[in-house]
Amino acid sequence: MKKILMLICFISIFNCSVSPIFAKNKESAFDRITPKTVAGGALSLLIWPGIGQAINDEKGEKVLTHAVIGLLPPFRFWSCYDALVDRNGGYWQGRI
Repeated sequence: MKKILMLICFISIFNCSVSPIFAKNKESAFDRITPKTVAGGALSLLIWPGIGQAINDEKGEKVLTHAVIGLLPPFRFWSCYDALVDRNGGYWQGRI
């Protein structure tokens, strides 16, 4: 189990360091990361999805959708990423 987690961490760190190189536009998602979005992403992952969207001043519909769908464990990671890069809009009329 430890080897799998270490592999996932290594791949994640590698992806974060390489992906800006291949960005097609000049402003990538990582350019919008601020201390506020880092805190929102951490809270969405550790406490409950939807908190990060509320910190990032998203609409109430998006916050509620993230909080309810957060009952599904894999969605916590998506909500964390969504809050981390302060992604606006999205699928399902901008809720996800």
